[in-house]
Amino acid sequence: MNRILKGDKMLQKGIALAVLTMVPVFAWGQKNQKNAPAPAQHSAPAQHSAPAQHSAPAQHSAPTHNAAPSHNTAPSHSTGQSHTNTTAGHGNTAAGHGNTAAGHGNTAAGHGNTTAGKGNTPANRGNTAGGKTNTAAGRGNVAGGKGNAGGAHANAGAHANAHTPPGKQVSLKGGGTAHVRPNGQIRSVNKNGMHIEHGMHGGRRVVSTRNGARVVSNGRGHAGYVQRAYVTRGGVSYYSRTYYYGGAYRVGVYQGYYYGGYPYYGYYPAYYYQPAYYGWAYNPWAAPVAYGWGWGGAPWYGYYGYYYQPYPVYPSAAFWLTDYFLAASLQAAYAAQVEANEGWMLQPDASEGTLVASLLAVPAPADAPKLSADVKKDLAEEVKAILAAEQADAGKGKGSSAAPAASKNAPPPALDPKFKTFVVSADLSLVVAEGEECGLTDGDVVVRTTDTPDDDKNVQVKVVASNKADCAVGKEGPLAVEDLQEMYNHFREGLKDGMGELAKKQGTGGLPKAPDTSTTAGDVPAPEPDKTAEKALKEQQSDADKTEAEVKQEAGSGGGQ
Repeated sequence: MNRILKGDKMLQKGIALAVLTMVPVFAWGQKNQKNAPAPAQHSAPAQHSAPAQHSAPAQHSAPTHNAAPSHNTAPSHSTGQSHTNTTAGHGNTAAGHGNTAAGHGNTAAGHGNTTAGKGNTPANRGNTAGGKTNTAAGRGNVAGGKGNAGGAHANAGAHANAHTPPGKQVSLKGGGTAHVRPNGQIRSVNKNGMHIEHGMHGGRRVVSTRNGARVVSNGRGHAGYVQRAYVTRGGVSYYSRTYYYGGAYRVGVYQGYYYGGYPYYGYYPAYYYQPAYYGWAYNPWAAPVAYGWGWGGAPWYGYYGYYYQPYPVYPSAAFWLTDYFLAASLQAAYAAQVEANEGWMLQPDASEGTLVASLLAVPAPADAPKLSADVKKDLAEEVKAILAAEQADAGKGKGSSAAPAASKNAPPPALDPKFKTFVVSADLSLVVAEGEECGLTDGDVVVRTTDTPDDDKNVQVKVVASNKADCAVGKEGPLAVEDLQEMYNHFREGLKDGMGELAKKQGTGGLPKAPDTSTTAGDVPAPEPDKTAEKALKEQQSDADKTEAEVKQEAGSGGGQ
């Protein structure tokens, strides 16, 4: 995605102000365009009950249609009740899909987050001796691997991958290491049990353990989550995550996996829809449905119009859900860009946004790759696979989801050979050659090309779709399984939100009427939110700021190797 250099901002801001004096004349026509809420905004479906299951629809590769460009800020989300996220949820880069009583709200069944990422308490990443750092290829470790504060494991030493990221390694006074990019930007830091990592586009993730909890900060505004051990059922450990963003809390449950000597955490549904509703979403509708999302005046839509266009018609809900999720991811990416530009960009109304953004942003090249029909079809197939799996679990009743993870060495879902296509949900970097890296952000798509992690817990991925400032399509490199797992989690959570939105909209706007959409509680209900999360995140970010200031001073004084 485009970054606007700070040196150019004053000039561009002046241009934008001048343009805005003329905007009302040109924008009037767009103001009459329907501006329905974007997929990232959710509201709670009424609860219902379920009809019969059907059989799978034929695949459609789906034509695209144009969006009326326009620009606006972040997607809205909610912390409210039931299945809805209206204040800060799914579309948000920093904090995710919360959940309340039985759905996407606040306390009962949480929904993850695009940027906030990984981990847990007793077996988490990063410790005083080791933590995650980028030594040789992304996520190697310094002195003792991705250890954990609870002492569950640690790698014996760093493993060098074939690709070394550009920049220099700095040995820090008092212990710890840092990696600094050639432009002076910090790539990663491991010090005093804290791991700091910067993506290519300025996103920062901080991971540490505080008072027995895993704390993960993302972005600004003290956003992130706190994860703690929760319950154990049938030999399977579950963990609570409390997400905090914009003064709101949301919670979710994550199931523990332990594979190759390292813990992973997978989204665990706190509720299910009725089996018939999943069947209705999976199978073809009686006739393809033309659906108007109403995004024409939305800033994010204008910005990414060169890259993404929704299907003109939907043969089944699986394709509708695919567009819902992709749109939410791009909303999150746009919100992150606005935040990374320090909020200086003018925030006009929807109709003005297109014109201003088109002048301020570097235009996409004529040959900029688009999100292809084939990639979208692959994602729709994965949507259907998840719908089928949740339908099966909903039909079996409580406890069914725990069975596959009972093994102490069960691979996480991100390594399922049948699940290979992932939508990026954070600001990451991919080392694609010796001394060369590129960025990945929300809405980019990668395919996993290997199934077995290397010694650094990485697998190989290939970029199959990316927007204009990110890794080129076809680039390949190692990516942490942990990052892929978070992408998988975000996908699951986003589909749950989409099912809630579809339940609310079914029977309107040309969508066929769905069977009973009531929900049933899962085996492990979500706990109450951890109200200490805000304080923990603030303290962690303050510590990270101090640590980075020290690193910059040492790196600038010639330290490093």
